[in-house]
Amino acid sequence: MTHSFPSRGRAAVLPRSGPLLHAFTGVLLYLLLTAFAHAHGVAEGDKGYIQEISGTHLLPFTYLGAKHMVTGYDHLLFLAGVIFFLYKLKDIALYVSLFAIGHSVTMLYGVYAGVNVNAYLIDAIIGLSVVYKALDNLGAFQRWFGVQPNTKVATLVFGLFHGFGLAAKIQEFEIARDGLLPNLLAFNVGVEIGQLLALGAILIAMGFWRRSAGFFQHAYTANVAMMCAGFMLIGYQLTGLFVS
Repeated sequence: MTHSFPSRGRAAVLPRSGPLLHAFTGVLLYLLLTAFAHAHGVAEGDKGYIQEISGTHLLPFTYLGAKHMVTGYDHLLFLAGVIFFLYKLKDIALYVSLFAIGHSVTMLYGVYAGVNVNAYLIDAIIGLSVVYKALDNLGAFQRWFGVQPNTKVATLVFGLFHGFGLAAKIQEFEIARDGLLPNLLAFNVGVEIGQLLALGAILIAMGFWRRSAGFFQHAYTANVAMMCAGFMLIGYQLTGLFVS
């Protein structure tokens, strides 16, 4: 199953300016700038609290997981791209579940096994996932190469990389080994709660947007903007990798 612009008449889909497009561009710019401002950052209050406690603390870790996902703008950009052209609830549930399985596996494994990954490199790959999904939504792979990547497999694979990104953030907390597994599970539950909250907000906004007459015109520009945001994230992270 592919989810992109219909091939017929695509050349005629020329984006026009409008309030919805302006609003989306503004929100996208805000998310991108905020993502840059908080890249690799862990709130000092949260970090200090985690470093001072040991043992099992389910509620604090659940809160931290939800907070990270709701403010994890690179994750949300990819998730928005995944559901951009999904209309059926069962399709949305399937793709979001694949993404959740992917990032849950590598997040839990990465932290519990002490896998050290370069946060800049992983975040650059996460930026690449945003670029991929925007290009997929634009139908670029079919038009350029005559092939369509398996969107389910791609969502799962990129979910694995997003999980390593989450693991890198958790490792910054320097969590005590005492109670590590239940705390990690609580963090993961929080991540899923935050993802559901963000998904609900995105779906509500998309529902109103899809009812507008110029949705496909604006959607083209929105995915181009998403692709550019992904490239900016890649460039920003690679710059950090080479100058850090």
